[in-house]
Amino acid sequence: MVSTLRRVIVEADGGSRGNPGAAAYGALVKDAETGEVLAEEGTTLGVASNNVAEYRGLIAGLTMAAEIAPDADLEVRMDSRLVVEQMSGNWRIKHADMRPLALEANRLVTARTGTTTYTWMPREHNTHADRLANEALDGKRSGITWHVGERSRLDEQQTIQAQVAGHRGWSAPGGPVTTLVLVRHGATSLTAEKRFSGGLASSNPGLTDEGRAQVREVADWLAPIAEAVDVVVSSPVRRTRESAEIVAERLGSPLVEEPGFAEMEFGSWDGLTFAEVQEQRPDEIEAWLGSLDVGPGGGESFREVEKRVLDALGRLLESHAGKTVVVVSHVTPIKTLVAHAVEAPLSALFRMELSTASVSVVSFVTEPGGDETRGSMRLYNAQPPGAGQMLDPQRW
Repeated sequence: MVSTLRRVIVEADGGSRGNPGAAAYGALVKDAETGEVLAEEGTTLGVASNNVAEYRGLIAGLTMAAEIAPDADLEVRMDSRLVVEQMSGNWRIKHADMRPLALEANRLVTARTGTTTYTWMPREHNTHADRLANEALDGKRSGITWHVGERSRLDEQQTIQAQVAGHRGWSAPGGPVTTLVLVRHGATSLTAEKRFSGGLASSNPGLTDEGRAQVREVADWLAPIAEAVDVVVSSPVRRTRESAEIVAERLGSPLVEEPGFAEMEFGSWDGLTFAEVQEQRPDEIEAWLGSLDVGPGGGESFREVEKRVLDALGRLLESHAGKTVVVVSHVTPIKTLVAHAVEAPLSALFRMELSTASVSVVSFVTEPGGDETRGSMRLYNAQPPGAGQMLDPQRW
């Protein structure tokens, strides 16, 4: 943290090649008095709209500013009139995809002690943030680069520490916060071929050598928070169990299984690619894509998966309240937990991308009486330095 800074500026942008299409955001923080760039980030989002990418750029900028100068006055500059007017309170937020992002941005703002203002600027003046977003889309950068003081020697390993430590031990009005570090399993033979791979009723492949190497990198990345981790919770599916064993051994944490965090069952689609299902069973895939209540190939629907995932979350929040828990799971359960944390509709799952061996962090606090739980997203789809997967569009 740089406590001597009095005023900082965040510049942010986001873009989508297709709207929606391949998307990324760029953000930077600089000293308002000297113009020195203190931190910058360019990161891909998978498939998203321009507006979602712009909001994610704002959130990234606010997050970096909170790390560097939480007490300084802050000016946010963006060329998105929509985001600037909505965050200034002048325009209503009508689109469902925007509301949870605006809530997350407001949470970061209200945690600051300094003032926060929003300024619209012409696109031609926002070239730095725009460049960061395009470099991410072109595979030239991913994640945060720190340029300030002690932070310049930190990499993404400390970033994950900060995201977890930010809520560890903190007590909200409703009680202590429970933090979940969500880890997707490493690659399998079906992952490489982009084939449907479900839960316990599926072919249940194990990790490849590449998948094990991916998970070892994640385990090393998480090692600095080992003392804070209460337990590693694993889906009982083979690829997650194998991943969780690597993580638990590296962290020195106990390992337990939770069936509720298993992957969606894809029924007769298991082992097939999307193209194969589309060619062989076009009616089935059309019905599945058009409804959250239709199961693929006789398997589970998104609604059914949501119910068991949230039931499992309830059990975890009860048994590990106020602790940090590593949950090793799959695409659908992790995206379900993230959507629940930010109060997004379940259909938001279709707008998220999640890489193998990626890390996301969400936190939950239970209100007095235990009838309502509030969540927040701290980190999404991050990977350890050197993993490289987010830089290769062929792996998305």
